[in-house]
Amino acid sequence: MNGPAGADDFAGLAALVTGGGSGIGAATAALLLARGARVAVLDRDPAGAPPGALRIAADVTDDAGVRAAVATAVAELGALHTLIGNAGIGAVGTVEDNDDAEWGRVLDVNVLGLVRTARAALPHLRRAAADAPGAVSITHTCSIAATAGLPQRALYGASKGAVLALTLAMAADHLRDGIRVNCVNPGTADTPWVARLLDRAADPVAERAALHARQPLGRMVTAQEVAAALVHLASPAASGITGTALAVDGGMQGLRPRPAR
Repeated sequence: MNGPAGADDFAGLAALVTGGGSGIGAATAALLLARGARVAVLDRDPAGAPPGALRIAADVTDDAGVRAAVATAVAELGALHTLIGNAGIGAVGTVEDNDDAEWGRVLDVNVLGLVRTARAALPHLRRAAADAPGAVSITHTCSIAATAGLPQRALYGASKGAVLALTLAMAADHLRDGIRVNCVNPGTADTPWVARLLDRAADPVAERAALHARQPLGRMVTAQEVAAALVHLASPAASGITGTALAVDGGMQGLRPRPAR
């Protein structure tokens, strides 16, 4: 099942998006709906999910709650072809700035949250893959912090490095299941979390300018741009892609432009 992506490339397919109540997750759910998917959103507060999505309140740190949410999504949607593991939280500081409890909290959401959701979804994805070859996938929202050393992001970077390794391991594990596994590595994205960080900065205007400037493109990426990459990797049109990390970072990872004169 392959061919060019289009307005209806998800027609007949069912998708579950975690963290779909705001930011990148909500943008991803909206794009999936626009391209024909039946969509469920799992979020602690799913009220911000786009119209047309099935809203399910659940916390990815609660295994029983995740299993129940996935079961509800499959019962309502009729199947599950696409899992977008997007739920995550941020962290700021060096290794000295966060205690063991905070390390445990962030890893529990950012890494184990993906594990719990995939574990609950895999039996349904395997069944779907038998009927829709190339159309079944898991796609994680990772981060440029997995591949670049960013200041004041020790805990966050460690969690996203684990997400990248997890993605590659899962891609290898589920080849014969017919389930593709990929991730997207956003650079600094203009999301509600970044907005909250800016609100706490001593000079929010200067801090926003610095975040724009550190990406060679000259601006932060948008939630919609990240969503487009997630949906592309999940699409049947990407049926030959697995074990890939796609950077949406304004050139931050690979480009070294000369300073402006």
